[in-house]
Amino acid sequence: METGSCRLAALWTLLSVVLSPCVCSFSPDQIDPLMYEEQLLWVSGSQGEVNTFRIPLITFTSKGSLLAFCEGRKASARDTGAKFVAMRRSTDKGATWSPTAFIVDDGLKPDGLNLGSVVVDEEVGSVILVYSICFHKYQCKPSSTMMLESLDDGLSWSPPKNLSVQLGVKAFVPGPGFGIQKRHDPAKGRLVVCGHGTLAGDGVFCILSDDHGRNWYNGAQLKSIPYNHNKKALDFNPDECQPIELTDGTIVINVRNQNRYHCNCRIVVRSYDGGLTLPIDDLYFDTELVDPTVAAGALQKDGVLFFTNPSSDQHRINLTLRWSMNNGHSWVKQAMQIWSGPSAYSCLTSLKSGSAEDQKFIYVIYEKGYKDYDETVSFVKIHLYGGR
Repeated sequence: METGSCRLAALWTLLSVVLSPCVCSFSPDQIDPLMYEEQLLWVSGSQGEVNTFRIPLITFTSKGSLLAFCEGRKASARDTGAKFVAMRRSTDKGATWSPTAFIVDDGLKPDGLNLGSVVVDEEVGSVILVYSICFHKYQCKPSSTMMLESLDDGLSWSPPKNLSVQLGVKAFVPGPGFGIQKRHDPAKGRLVVCGHGTLAGDGVFCILSDDHGRNWYNGAQLKSIPYNHNKKALDFNPDECQPIELTDGTIVINVRNQNRYHCNCRIVVRSYDGGLTLPIDDLYFDTELVDPTVAAGALQKDGVLFFTNPSSDQHRINLTLRWSMNNGHSWVKQAMQIWSGPSAYSCLTSLKSGSAEDQKFIYVIYEKGYKDYDETVSFVKIHLYGGR
């Protein structure tokens, strides 16, 4: 005969199954995003030696943490001037964050560092941050590409390593955004970081590593026209960029159209050989992605391509999330406004545990303000199916 304790145990097991979180999978056609929570990570002028926080980056780690970075501009909001690299870390999917750590201090250089791309090597569990120094060559030269690495989930960082010995001395700023590790052939496992040059010598340039960041070499180039000459309005001048990888191994790079060549919209280029080349024949202008010339965010997650930018053809306002079911060939008409007011640079990431819980969310970090877009850096957790 069944005892009372056994009946109670059986009832508890049944209730646990009924009340447990759903482990079902979601279909992309069910996407209906909802802002799940938002919090300010940095407020300009609020931390002693920092005048302005700008250029936000965010990434997952192999251990399931989130790392957020930005420039702490010491004296003013200008691109030139001395800076910190500021970082905060979350181990609970963005609910709480560590205090700010300043992991790089460029001293009092008149032309300091510029962020930058963060890339996660999932094969070895490292996080690599790539940035430049003396990019503008304002009372400072030569320009150099620098790298930091963390092997303990962002808790500590290596001393800066100058990659110019390997790459040559050139003016190059990665991103801003994230680099990728190729998950598919060709060149599975390769680290790919793409960025831009000076306004005269601008374009999309990629650097590559096939040995987990120990050695780097120059890859694809898409140069501005006329290259190494001062530009005029409507000249072809690709600039800040964000690469993503499709499931067939193609790298798609979404690019800032600095001089509004052809349209007030984004430039899109593709690499089919792991970042070695960017065939001009496959370049196109995405007129659906109206843009005021700014760094934008892109993310490929579970077969869906997500994109964030200030959706305006003239002003840095109206930060908007869009998504595509066909790798960016067209965009779902529905869109989600993240912030109607002043907003500028943004970056996206997601956690990659494969769990149903992590399938639901993406994370956005962006510049946000009420009068000016550089007043704060804000973090948003978005439930992709929360509006249903």
